Amino acid sequence: MPTMADVARSAGVSVATVSHVLNETRPVLPHTRQAVLDAIEELGYTPNTLARSLVTSRTRSIGLAVSAISNPYFTEILQGVEAAALEHGYSLLIADPHDDPEHERKVVQLLHERRVDGLIVAPSADPRALLAYLGRHAVPTVLLDRVVDGRAATTSPFDQVCAENTEPTARLVTHLAGLGHRRIGLVAGLPGLSTTGERVVGYRQGLVTAGLPPDEDLIVPGNSESAGAAQATAALLSLAAPPTALVTANNAMTIGALRALRAQGLSVPDDIALCCFDDFAWADLFSPRLTAIAQPSRELGAEAVRVLLERLASPGRPARAVRLPCAFVHRTSCGCREEDAAGPAGTHS
Repeated sequence: MPTMADVARSAGVSVATVSHVLNETRPVLPHTRQAVLDAIEELGYTPNTLARSLVTSRTRSIGLAVSAISNPYFTEILQGVEAAALEHGYSLLIADPHDDPEHERKVVQLLHERRVDGLIVAPSADPRALLAYLGRHAVPTVLLDRVVDGRAATTSPFDQVCAENTEPTARLVTHLAGLGHRRIGLVAGLPGLSTTGERVVGYRQGLVTAGLPPDEDLIVPGNSESAGAAQATAALLSLAAPPTALVTANNAMTIGALRALRAQGLSVPDDIALCCFDDFAWADLFSPRLTAIAQPSRELGAEAVRVLLERLASPGRPARAVRLPCAFVHRTSCGCREEDAAGPAGTHS
């Protein structure tokens, strides 16, 4: 197995120069750096990652804590994180906090103890213990998908990357109102999550824009999961004046709502219209095809990596929040005719 000394001899440089190229601990002339890289390639030299981390105090690894197993949306985000991390030469350590505050802090501590250079975390509905740990240990961290306000972050603020939630939800409501619906129900997410709060705000803004009176009975939490959404949908249908249209606030809850509607023998959109937040791979295969808000899942993951690497390069810079736009995907579950939903994938705008 070739050694660093073999690389140095092949490139005609010192072992120290090879070390500086590998560890980026000192600037090296471009032609010298290229000679070292060529020798590494020719010899098939593999750096000792452990030794390298001792020199640089970096492991070139990123910890990712998201509920990827229980939430298909986070699976796409994970793909974006992984691709961007590999592109920049970082490995990925993954933990699932299960949206449980206590478990969340534990898995983040485990990732930190494995000396990851930084963390990307989708915080739970109660992230106080998480934020306290991250702040106490000054762990470079990007909060993903779900934001926290300054009151929750008891120490220094964190970088945050998420999608727009308010305006896209309002657009679903105004679209349904434009089709003549006057009672539009919302199957909301888990209370405490910023995404839940922002989408509820968007729902209410949509009602105002459409000139519809608010009715708090039309907002029922589905707790961001399928079973809860089925119960929430059944509760909405049991109202004396049930909704004629539904907005579901994530993909798992869309499945639960559809199950509840089927259990009551209701057809979409003939008996009740449906629009959902979160597009997903099979939304275009349903009959009718689901009108949805599509989040830029993979782009969110990749952007979180970019923001984290910027933080590692400039630890003292001010924290920033990045918002990425969503797309309205016009299909037919809202009650629009097939010919009005342009193309097999709908209309994105």
